[in-house]
Amino acid sequence: MNPVERIAPRSADLGDGMIVRRALPTRQRRMVGAWCFLDHAGPIDFAPGGGMHVGAHPHTCLQTFTWLIEGEVLHRDSLGNEQVIRPGQVNLMTAGHGIVHTEDSLPTAHRLHAAQLWIALPATLADCAPAFEHYPELPRWSADGCAFTLLAGHFGGHAAPAQVHTPLVGLDILAAAPATLALPLEPGFEYGLLALEGGMRIAGERFATDEFAFIGAGADRLPLALDAGSRVLLLGGAPFGEPVLMWWNFVGHSKAAIARAQQEWEAGDARFGAVAGDSGSRRLVAPPLPWAAY
Repeated sequence: MNPVERIAPRSADLGDGMIVRRALPTRQRRMVGAWCFLDHAGPIDFAPGGGMHVGAHPHTCLQTFTWLIEGEVLHRDSLGNEQVIRPGQVNLMTAGHGIVHTEDSLPTAHRLHAAQLWIALPATLADCAPAFEHYPELPRWSADGCAFTLLAGHFGGHAAPAQVHTPLVGLDILAAAPATLALPLEPGFEYGLLALEGGMRIAGERFATDEFAFIGAGADRLPLALDAGSRVLLLGGAPFGEPVLMWWNFVGHSKAAIARAQQEWEAGDARFGAVAGDSGSRRLVAPPLPWAAY
């Protein structure tokens, strides 16, 4: 078993009092395979009239991956898509050259629990056409006293429907009672685990809710013990062999590419279209670039 690296997520404010725990990226670990971003939101109960409301914002060179555990969230984007995501479902939005979207809790939703992830696109697909897919049905099975849901990639003879572009896996594991597992791993993958609820032990080392565990490539089995009522998110993937930069909501393979995207967003360029059903009044403002534009 490889050494396990413990990473403490940091808190991030999405506005309107919506606080999330950010496990990726951190100073310790920027990526796990192509997974380059992980926010854990909730579980949180909203006051009447409250909820998550994220205004129009752009993305490039990535796929946003939403795994919803509780609540109802409306996705709208500049391609004209309008889709409600409900518990147990995945939304996958491919930004490529550029896309804009909003996310809003439904008025009838008084609770939210979700994982929001990004997947970096390889340089060959950095400028691909944007797209959006909704996956209401995912592979599910029970084993070793746990309920498994495969979110992305392949695991245990199952294949998830989400179209991704690098070798990776995403798996949700729910234990109603205490459980002990020996999960098979792909030795060519590096892995990260986050307890979304409850706690876990990895090779005997305890991790509490929202403590992120990283395991480097080379392991073929993971000894995992889960507390009763625990839910764990397992991410894995082949180490991403290309340099990736991130700034605000942009991913890119060079500072110039990110600077150009930000300038075009600020200028209202056609690259980043309007979101159907949004007045534009909630359009988010990008913070100043931390480097020279060119």
